[in-house]
Amino acid sequence: MEQGKTVKIIVAAHKVFRMPEDEMYVPLYVGAEGRQDNDGEPLKKGFSLDNSGDNISIRNPGYCELTGLYWAWKHLDADYIGLAHYRRHFSARRTRDPFDGVLRYSDLLPKLGRIRVFVPRKRRYFIESLYDHYRHTHYISQLDETRAIIGERYPAYLPAFDKVVRRTWGHMFNMMIMERGLVDRYCAWLFDVLFELERRVSEGKVKMPELSPFQARFYGRISEILFNVWLEHCLADGTLDRKEICEIPCRFMERENWGRKVFAFLKAKYFGVRY
Repeated sequence: MEQGKTVKIIVAAHKVFRMPEDEMYVPLYVGAEGRQDNDGEPLKKGFSLDNSGDNISIRNPGYCELTGLYWAWKHLDADYIGLAHYRRHFSARRTRDPFDGVLRYSDLLPKLGRIRVFVPRKRRYFIESLYDHYRHTHYISQLDETRAIIGERYPAYLPAFDKVVRRTWGHMFNMMIMERGLVDRYCAWLFDVLFELERRVSEGKVKMPELSPFQARFYGRISEILFNVWLEHCLADGTLDRKEICEIPCRFMERENWGRKVFAFLKAKYFGVRY
């Protein structure tokens, strides 16, 4: 890596998959705890495991890539820490082979220090707010209880929460690249909120039906909204200035079925058919 500020971006994956070649990327096998192959092919392919050291790997079925974020928070030493997905990356250029266009350290280097947070370009829902989208596709009691927790533990964040959930856009996917100090601040706040939500769910204080494996991943989905809440609060209290945040396009590494996505979106909004 060239001289300058150091960057480490975990690439959360639950299977062996092609990885970017730039050395700032850290392939991370998430949900490794209890997996029979957690000492086999991933290690042979150079993946780190999210069940080493201080970790929450066992929570992966509900927390998704957040078990990777937690591991990065606790274990990586760099000036900037980030998260990407094995099938979704920050993209610096359009190329025939999507991996040729994946963000490189050389793309970031001129911005490091001046830009403190890199985020995916806004994902727009156009015809509904983030709150309504969550209500149509998941169980709104989960998000409502999250707001209650924030009100009790972090009341200064409530205006940001209420502002964000009324928007029709957000920086999604739990993807980001941030200064180490900001990662510390964000993760301490995020996991405190989510662990309390998990406690209340386990005690039956959040009413919802038995969840499918897909719907059980709601902690990861709520955190997508919470990242936007945290950013908005940092802007409001002066921790961040808007010029210190940079949006970067994202690219899916495989072909996406947009017809199916749009159809599922409309079914959830107009007919109450959850994902």
